[in-house]
Amino acid sequence: MMDFLAQIIALCKKEFLAVLKDPSSRAVLLGPVLVQALIFGYGATYDLNHAPYAVLDLSHSRASTELLAKVDGNGVFERYKTLQNSTQVASTVESGEVLLVLTIPADFADNLAAGRAAPIQMILDGRNSSTAGTAAGYMQNIVANFNQSVAGITPTVTVVNRAWHNPNLYSRWLIMPALIVSLSLIQTLLLSALSVAREREQGTFDQLLVTPLTPMQILIGKALPAISIGLIQSSIILLIIRFWFEIPMSGSALLLYFGLFVFTCATVGIGLSISAMSSNMQQAMLYTFLIIMPLMLLSGLLTPVDNMPEVLQQITYLNPLRFGIDMVRRIYLEGADFSLVAFDFLPMIAVATVTLPLAAWLFRNRLA
Repeated sequence: MMDFLAQIIALCKKEFLAVLKDPSSRAVLLGPVLVQALIFGYGATYDLNHAPYAVLDLSHSRASTELLAKVDGNGVFERYKTLQNSTQVASTVESGEVLLVLTIPADFADNLAAGRAAPIQMILDGRNSSTAGTAAGYMQNIVANFNQSVAGITPTVTVVNRAWHNPNLYSRWLIMPALIVSLSLIQTLLLSALSVAREREQGTFDQLLVTPLTPMQILIGKALPAISIGLIQSSIILLIIRFWFEIPMSGSALLLYFGLFVFTCATVGIGLSISAMSSNMQQAMLYTFLIIMPLMLLSGLLTPVDNMPEVLQQITYLNPLRFGIDMVRRIYLEGADFSLVAFDFLPMIAVATVTLPLAAWLFRNRLA
């Protein structure tokens, strides 16, 4: 047993040295993870913080002025231009200068005073449908508040919202925890995919196969460094999320790291299988980038899996990233215990159970 462990430790040491000495591998260790986590944190958000708009006020009344004051004081909408006539509306929207144009008709104040409906027109730039829909929702809330406070219209039914696990409904809280596994997958998959392919290209892998090491020892020696690096990368992202973006963590760090270990094992298994099937590093990188995009799109990172067609939903059961994201989000945001996330572990364990032995078999039996 001591000889068995000593051989594995020696192989792990060799792998760490190969990674640290090889510029192509060293480049993907820490820098990209740090930069990507910061970029995603600031750039990948559905929150609408700035919405330039134009207004065409044909009423010029006290009521229209009070409504526009509420819009300007919202903190989201910024008046970019005040239009003089309706012919300017189309060119203003088409130029992309504003997200929306708000038109208040001439009879707006008279209709309010008479107790009649007083419609206003909101023209949105639908080229960015997500942002436009969010802006429309904000504007509707402003108008609803105006109806209650200024026009004296009191709705008979009111809705009181309570958001659990994300009280202010920040989209950053949804996206950032998922990056703990998403960004780690990209780097770990690429690193492990280059492991065997690099040695095949350099001609040293055949020498490794004729040593007393068994395929299982080679597998463990190749997998442990990649798993360690993957966990380090996940930890860097976790620290950025917790202390830089100050997103509070509700769950157990021990359970989270256990889940990350299982997920990283599945990722490394896929990467080593790709590496064992590749003749050189170029092939390994090509195969890796070929599967990264489907893994991302079918993971639920940006769009819910339930909204996908039934066929794609079934395919996602083969995607460990889907269950890794769900596991991290539930532990980090909800504080879920193991009983609530146990199902997420099963597909990840299944992938690792298939891909790691497959990689060990391919080390010696890869078809030419």
